[in-house]
Amino acid sequence: MYFGAAHLFLALAVAVVAVDPRSVAGFYYHPRMLAVVHLVTLGWISLSILGALYIVSPLALRAPLPAGRGDTWAWASSVVGVSGIVSHFWIDELSGMAYSALLVIAGFVWVGARVVRSLWAAPVQTAVKAHVVLAFANVTLAALFGLTAGIDKLGSLDILPGDSLRHALAHAHLAGIGWATMMAVGIGYRLFPMVLPAAMPTGAPIVASAVLLEAGALGLFVGLASGVGALVTASAGATLAGLGVFMSQVIWMQRHSRPAPPARPVPEFGSLHALLAVVYLGLSAGCGLVLSIASPSVTMLRLATVYGVFALLGFLGQLIVGMETRLLPLHAWYWAFADSGWRGPVPSPHQMPSRGAQRGAFLGWLVGVPGLAGGFYAESIPLIAASATALLVGVMLSAANGFVVARHAFRRTPAVIPVQSGADAPSASPSVDS
Repeated sequence: MYFGAAHLFLALAVAVVAVDPRSVAGFYYHPRMLAVVHLVTLGWISLSILGALYIVSPLALRAPLPAGRGDTWAWASSVVGVSGIVSHFWIDELSGMAYSALLVIAGFVWVGARVVRSLWAAPVQTAVKAHVVLAFANVTLAALFGLTAGIDKLGSLDILPGDSLRHALAHAHLAGIGWATMMAVGIGYRLFPMVLPAAMPTGAPIVASAVLLEAGALGLFVGLASGVGALVTASAGATLAGLGVFMSQVIWMQRHSRPAPPARPVPEFGSLHALLAVVYLGLSAGCGLVLSIASPSVTMLRLATVYGVFALLGFLGQLIVGMETRLLPLHAWYWAFADSGWRGPVPSPHQMPSRGAQRGAFLGWLVGVPGLAGGFYAESIPLIAASATALLVGVMLSAANGFVVARHAFRRTPAVIPVQSGADAPSASPSVDS
């Protein structure tokens, strides 16, 4: 349900840019661009994270998270809240945002409380748990600050000192780094070894990334909100150091890779999406460093938009596609196997996806993200429209592939697949490295 809603929100965001690129071009701080940004940040990234946690928690974090009636209400609250926030941004009517924001906060707090409670006794590294707990604490703070800033902007109450642009930047960085990036890094320590596959990292680097990312996120939040440039620069350095620690661990995983299962297709698009996301992480980090030390100018304003595209779509957005490409088939396999009475046979997770849809989705992201960044920097309307169209095709094909995979989870009569014998026979259940 979360993944379905997330795909709809992302497709809507990209379609708006493809159909009417002039509505989001130019300086980024205007209502319609903010509506599109929230479709990506709340609708795609955040809802995908919440949905993935129901799979990742038992699979990678060893923390059971069975869904119940309350989780359905939390999903509905989040989806309605995101829709309300985006629609009120689009029509430039702030009065309805507070109620919508409260719905989003309620959904996030429900899922966060359940995850933290289940994670408390999970047999995984404490530092990995810290990433997840800090991420939920940060997103709650970011949401409450965004709600307060929205009320302040109405003008009826003077709550926050400073201008609204500073408030928006502080809110965005706390949510982007403290919530989405913190969660991606923490879960990445567990999921990347399963996706590549590779050895599982342990030890001090995981602790260091949690400390540095949290210091950077909170420092950027305070520095941007208060206008203290020195704190912004120092916090950007801490954030880059934390990301550098994570990237060093990704390199370590690559050097300590393990043999992939023979049935795994080549190329494996989940790994390609994930590795390309790491490249965009480095590019967005470089852009952020330049923006933190350079003097304001027209060029820096254009670079800020590129920074947003690289960070939100290239890194976080594409990382979700990569993780989803691997998680959904595993989830569908377990569900289908349970529905068969634990007897099978059911198709292997490698047989479930549509290879054509996966290939098209990867090409759409491969072309669309750098094209959007270049189009916004050069203020080229045709390039923005063409790149958004390519990305929209990628998003729709990714959604179609997800639908194809999900059908296996709800197929009551198991598909008949060839039964092999001997060394070539498939195992009773797929390992997380499959």
